[in-house]
Amino acid sequence: MRMTPALVLVGSMLVVWAAIIAVVVVPTYTIPDRPSEIWRPLTPLEERGQKLFIANGCTYCHSQYIRPMDWDIGSERIAKSEDYYRMTPHLLGSERTGPDLSQEGGEHSDDWQIAHFINPRFTRPESLMPSFAFLERGGAAALQRYVQGSAAKPRPSARTQPGDLDALVAYVQSRGWRDADYRTARQRYWQSKAVAAFMAGPDANIEWLHSMVPAGWRNIPNPYPADSASISRGQKIYQQFCIGCHGPVGDGQGPAAPYLLPRPLNFTTLKRHLVGGKYIGGILYYQIMNGITGTAMPYHKKDLESEKIWDVSNFIAANFIGYTDSNVEPKGIDASYETPETRGKAPVFVPPTTGRPTR
Repeated sequence: MRMTPALVLVGSMLVVWAAIIAVVVVPTYTIPDRPSEIWRPLTPLEERGQKLFIANGCTYCHSQYIRPMDWDIGSERIAKSEDYYRMTPHLLGSERTGPDLSQEGGEHSDDWQIAHFINPRFTRPESLMPSFAFLERGGAAALQRYVQGSAAKPRPSARTQPGDLDALVAYVQSRGWRDADYRTARQRYWQSKAVAAFMAGPDANIEWLHSMVPAGWRNIPNPYPADSASISRGQKIYQQFCIGCHGPVGDGQGPAAPYLLPRPLNFTTLKRHLVGGKYIGGILYYQIMNGITGTAMPYHKKDLESEKIWDVSNFIAANFIGYTDSNVEPKGIDASYETPETRGKAPVFVPPTTGRPTR
């Protein structure tokens, strides 16, 4: 067959139409157009927040679909096509500069979201996300913060309607649909408990927080040596994840604190609340790993491996509490890399037949 311009044109059109039929027409008539079991319509406030999400280019950094290989916040549920029922425009995104948001709702408290949008470095000190402090908050929410102690900030207007920042938070807290509603309701339930404990005073607050840790964790010392290497690693982790809320000296007065209720914990008060007069490592580990639902304290079990949690616990204990239970009995078998610095004495050679060296 002789190749002619007309033949090339016809062949090209056939290829284009075949692609359109395969990619557009066939899915349109074969994929069920029904919602998933968790889908629900957006509320008017959430729709307003969605428009702000789009207008401010949030999709350039945040995707909204969890893949089977993902292992991050929200990865408890793999995305389904039915989750995006009637979503126009779709906000799946392709860049993952920031975390995926398809299941973000209720992963953090409302307070945390507000502080994060005002300045992302308040809650994630190494975040690349720009500040959204230019978005106005509703008068009622701002007045609440003013009454709670942000007296240094200008008194808000009497306007009680939700502002743009409130709408954006509402949209993000809706990500996950009914699952997000459940998580968000759980955050607010536990926030009421946590606020009551906080208002009862520092000591009552700590006793309540300790009582929320399973008993098996309370009598566990830090099994990692509190040597200079561990504390240096812990300092780096503290600066990466904790300093925005708990502050540079661990007193709970970080830059995020004015936006949070209850306020971040003052670590310096923990020394008078050691379990059995000697244990604090297990409590620190448990609360860093799992977070404290209802407060702005998020879980870090997907950010930090076990040793990193123990290292930052050592840093907090040594620098802010003024006491570390590292190497307190029961300690089990010595760590293989334990140094003379940690043991407080020079190395001792013990023949293999004599057993474990004494301290």
